[in-house]
Parts: sequence; structure tokens; C-alpha cells
Amino acid sequence: MSPRVLLFTGKGGVGKTTAAAATATLAARRGLKTLIVSTDTAHSLADALDVEPGEIAPGLHLHQVDTQRSLERHWGELQQYARGVLSELGLDEITSEEITVLPGAEEVIALLELREHAREGRWDVIVVDCAPTAETLRLLALPEALDWHVSKLMPVGRRLVRLVSPFMRSVAHVSAPGEEVMSAGERLHRGLMEVRELLTGDHASVRLVLTPESVVLAEARRTLTSLNLYGYRVDAVIANRVFPSGGADEWREGWAAAQSRLLAEAEQSFAPLPIHVIPYLPAEPVGIDALAEVGEAMYGESDPFAAHAVEPPLRMDADELVLALPGADRGDVDLARKGDELIVTAGPYRRILALPAALARRKITGAALRDGVLRVGFSPGSESAS
Repeated sequence: MSPRVLLFTGKGGVGKTTAAAATATLAARRGLKTLIVSTDTAHSLADALDVEPGEIAPGLHLHQVDTQRSLERHWGELQQYARGVLSELGLDEITSEEITVLPGAEEVIALLELREHAREGRWDVIVVDCAPTAETLRLLALPEALDWHVSKLMPVGRRLVRLVSPFMRSVAHVSAPGEEVMSAGERLHRGLMEVRELLTGDHASVRLVLTPESVVLAEARRTLTSLNLYGYRVDAVIANRVFPSGGADEWREGWAAAQSRLLAEAEQSFAPLPIHVIPYLPAEPVGIDALAEVGEAMYGESDPFAAHAVEPPLRMDADELVLALPGADRGDVDLARKGDELIVTAGPYRRILALPAALARRKITGAALRDGVLRVGFSPGSESAS
């Protein structure tokens, strides 16, 4: 049986690590075998839990990514080839070693290791503390974007390498990638596609963490739209650092009133998603006991580990494509048709959808965005050009 996978993201500084750690500690306290991992290179999880990676409490394990070791274990051919080329160009071994661990590699490897943990069959719940919103969206969009490029370029690339490899050695004085390197690249591609399948499946969901501030709320709304665009399901919103109302001085009462208005706005923006509240605590919750208490207060009587009931954002049937884009305005959404692909843009984010054969042969008859749902109609006829 697949584990329940919960991803936490939000604008930097809103407390997503606290929410993720509180959820994981609560899961372990309820008897669920729980793993908590991070795709955030800051590695603040260990600081919040005040422990070293490993089994940190009964039923609760903290995993921290070892980028160099994972690269060597799974994709050593790619790294060895890159290191060899850099050495041939005159860079010393230490410099080559540093350069071949590229920016972003740690986050990607964390996703790939997440797939391995899900396959192990030993976890009931896997909690993922993601990087801040923008980095998370780029990371979650990567598997599908890479799939598009690999599907288009890999067959051509293999033929091209065979043609130019003699010239690379004689003219550029570097080695061409061999079959083992190309195969390692394909394994990396397959692994990322399996990660996407896991994270968009029925057992995974995203939880948005925010604080009741106008700027943060606006970004959270855009994040919800973007996650839906890429096919990820959001099942809850967590509002952190909420002032209690009543019995306060004038300064705090003003903050409480402002937050109350923004929370009411959030309820309208994210309905029907539940909003779980973490009150503004008198001290930073550090350590397993303190975080478990936060988890209890945050979720109350609800079961945060039950299967979600969120429908997949994208649906295609015989004559219509339906894509949920909650919070999107008509001016933010753009459509383009290129052959058997439909290019959907929502704000700064774009997704290329490969149309199934039944729709690829038809032309688009119309498109409309109503109540946060984009509907694209198709009818029999020649292919649409735009």
C-alpha cells in the first residue's frame, strides 16, 4: 500500500517547516510509521526538531539528503563523464568535483530519494518540508518539462552523438558521452517521471502554509493556481501566527482585527479547502514534544492523515478538456495550440499538455474560464492552428 505523502510549502518565513514538523510528530504519536524529509537546502528541519537525522522518536525518522553520495550511487556515469570533460579542459580534480554538483541538484535528488522511500513499504506517512514557493513550483514543474524535452530530443541526441563523437575528440579535445552516459540520463528522466506520478497520485497532496498578511495571502492564491496548473492537489491551508482575539491591549487587538479580516478573505479564496490555524505562540516550538502540541492544536478533531477527496485538476474526455485553476483571472490565462499540444499559461507559469489522439485530431471550438475552471471544447474537423 502506498504511503500518505504530504508536502508543505509557502512563502519564505511563514513557518512551513514548523507546520511540517508538527504534522510528522503528530503522525508518529498516533502510531503511524512516519518519515520526514526536506527538499529545502537550508536543512532547518533538524534545527526545529532539535535532533540529528535518524530515528528521532518512536516511529519517527528524519532523513537528510547526501547529494554527493546519492549522485555517485545512482548517476555516477553522468557525474564521472562531466568530471572527465572538465579535467580534459584543464580544470583540476577538486574543482571538477565541486562543479559537477550543480545548483538545484540537492532538491532534485531529494525528490528522487522520496520515490525510493515510498517504494520501501515501511512508511505510513511521508512528510516533505519543501523549499519556499517559487523554488518548489520550479521543482515540481521539472519532471514534466524534462519529459517534453527528452521525448523530443533524446532520439535525435543519440544519433547526433554517434555522428559527432569522432570530431569532438579531434577538434574540441573532449570525449563524447558513451552509451552508459546516455542510459544514465534516461534513468534520471524515468525517475523524475515516477516522482511526478507519485506526487500527483491519489495518496499525495500539498498543504499551503501562510500567515494572515496581505502579501502572503496574495502569493498563496497564486501558488494554488500554479499547483493546479501542474496537476498537484492541495487539500488544506495552514494559517500560522494568528493572534487570539479578546482581552488584549490596543496594539494587539488591532493586529487581531486585521488578521481576522484576512482569514475571512482566505476562507473565501480557498473554499472548500479547510484552514487549520496555529496560534501565535509565546515561544518558538523547538523539539518533538513542543511540535506535537502544535500539531494537536493545528488539526483539532480532524484527521490530517486520512485520504483526501480532491479531484485531479485536469480531466480530458471525448470532446472537452477541463482544468481547475482556482483564483485565476481571465487576463492571467492564455491558450495556444501547436500540433497535438495545448500550451496553457497562467500568470508566469506555463504547461505544455500533450493531447490524447481523440482530441489531437479535432479543432478547438471555444474556451472559457468560469469560477476558476478552464474548459476547452473540441469538435470533429481539421486541427486548430492557434
